[in-house]
Amino acid sequence: MFRSALIPLLPVCLSLSSVFAGEVTIEAKPFVVEHSFPAAVLPEAAVLLRLDPEGWPAFKFTALAGHGEMVEKGAVLVAFDAEDFTNKLADTRHAVESGALALAQAELEHKSLVETADHQLEAVRTAARIAREENEYFIKTRRKVTEERVAQSLENARQGLENQREELRQLEKMYAEDDLTEETEEIILVRQRNAVQRAEFGLLVEELDHARALKVLIPREAVELANNDRDAALALAKFEAEQARKIKLEEAELVAARVAQERAVKALAELEADQGLFEVKAPAAGWFYYGAIEDGRWTTGEAIKGLVVHGAAPLNKAYATFIPADSALALAVFVDEAAARSLAVGAVGRAALSGREDLEIPVKLAALATTPGPDGRYRATLSADWPEGLAAVPGSGCDVHLLAYEKEAAIVVPNNALEGGAKGWTVAVKLADGKTERRVVKRGRAGKEVTEIVSGIEPGQVVVVP
Repeated sequence: MFRSALIPLLPVCLSLSSVFAGEVTIEAKPFVVEHSFPAAVLPEAAVLLRLDPEGWPAFKFTALAGHGEMVEKGAVLVAFDAEDFTNKLADTRHAVESGALALAQAELEHKSLVETADHQLEAVRTAARIAREENEYFIKTRRKVTEERVAQSLENARQGLENQREELRQLEKMYAEDDLTEETEEIILVRQRNAVQRAEFGLLVEELDHARALKVLIPREAVELANNDRDAALALAKFEAEQARKIKLEEAELVAARVAQERAVKALAELEADQGLFEVKAPAAGWFYYGAIEDGRWTTGEAIKGLVVHGAAPLNKAYATFIPADSALALAVFVDEAAARSLAVGAVGRAALSGREDLEIPVKLAALATTPGPDGRYRATLSADWPEGLAAVPGSGCDVHLLAYEKEAAIVVPNNALEGGAKGWTVAVKLADGKTERRVVKRGRAGKEVTEIVSGIEPGQVVVVP
């Protein structure tokens, strides 16, 4: 077994070493292959403290438990300043609410624009058509008629005046034949003379109106109708060109508003998800350690420099570790490729803590990685049978010795006695006449100084070591 094999290993190695530079008499003795390496005492269960915020970019410590401090369940391990976060969260909620209302209004206006676009276009087309028809009618018909109407009105005024004058002349002629003009006749003459005056004034007004109509009013109306026709046609062309573009522009603005609102909602959700990050409490009784205990290593480095009140916490990486008090302690080691190949899960050994080398701690290989890490080494986990009263703490170091191979009666030769060649591995065997010859041998397991030989030489033979 492991214990019996470790004890005779030391004298075997010493006896071989004493004759390595000469002759070695072969004899079957116990042989073991043991690997030694440093290990770290780490908990089997640990809670990593790390900040992986969704939206908030900066965390500053306001409270921090001491390194290695034993804490009770519910104790505050770390706390962060939340004032700026609280303000940002409130502002973002308000922005989301306002954005939702603005987006709803924009969608309503866009819907109205799309639904009324055809009606608006038809109204503009109708206005352009009416303006064109009015202008064309004025040019072709109404202008001439208007000019003729004002001319006819002037002619009527002239004829009216002439009629009034003629009637006055007839009355004066008729009444002049009498020697005496009666009072009634005088009244009739006065009335007629007044009628003539009114007709003269009416003719004057008609002449003025006729001149103004021909020189000002009718040309002015012609210009106004032409301008209305032109402006209505331009407005129609502009509306037709802008309508589709305006709808597309509003659609683009609406899409941008939706995207902005979606981003605001996402930002709010991210901030709300970060609300629980500003205080971390112990899930159970245990120890609080600065640095990360993961992947078989306790890492501190630059990350722990900021672990002070008002310091900035690192993001997206573990910065501290909580170790439950009931977590079992195991040993973590990293072995080279040769050791990884020679070890198997279940291998036993012993460990010794620095300063307490008098206490041998039985250990067993519980897990061994099948692939190397980035550094080329293989991670292994060892369970330990801790002695009662031994105060092993996480993070402490120890030396581990693991038994990789054991054989009670084995033939071994010094490693430098072996020579490789075309026939394989050979050793120089001393013959009875004092001469030597190369013997082909088959190797077994190899240690640091000696190698097991499974065939090719026998006990009692002498191997020459160069």
